[in-house]
Amino acid sequence: MSDIPLTVWWLIPVLPIALAVAWNDMARMKIPNGLVYALAFTYILTGALVLPIDAYLWRYGHLLAVLAAGIVLNAAGVFGAGDAKFAAAAAPFVALQDLSTILYLFAACLIAGYVAHRMVKHSPLRRLVPEWASWTAGKRFPMGLPLAMTLLVYLALPLLARI
Repeated sequence: MSDIPLTVWWLIPVLPIALAVAWNDMARMKIPNGLVYALAFTYILTGALVLPIDAYLWRYGHLLAVLAAGIVLNAAGVFGAGDAKFAAAAAPFVALQDLSTILYLFAACLIAGYVAHRMVKHSPLRRLVPEWASWTAGKRFPMGLPLAMTLLVYLALPLLARI
């Protein structure tokens, strides 16, 4: 187990959840609570297996801090409630010392996700999924896409560094 980076233990179960979050947010402009619960439950189970107990418990503070920030951002109209809940459920997967890394990753994923979403929206590729709510959401953007991308890239970084 010591040969495998910690985040890989999370990447495998988180991957389908994050992909479903991005897909649902683009398709319906909603992140289902069930996916948020699945992500939180993944941390509850796997975190207890791969982290020392003090680190495992401490990371619940990350969840509470991000949830509080998400509530404020939601009240300000910056973030949707589903986005805030997903970010909070994702927070325990991130080590505190990686806070600046995750913020840079989020900025990059936000720009990449926005550009890719808008390019597809205005291209023939849109015909593949013409019914997506995010195409007609006006100025609203499915933040689940860059949030999920950020989590996945963060968890994959130790693998990418080995390439």
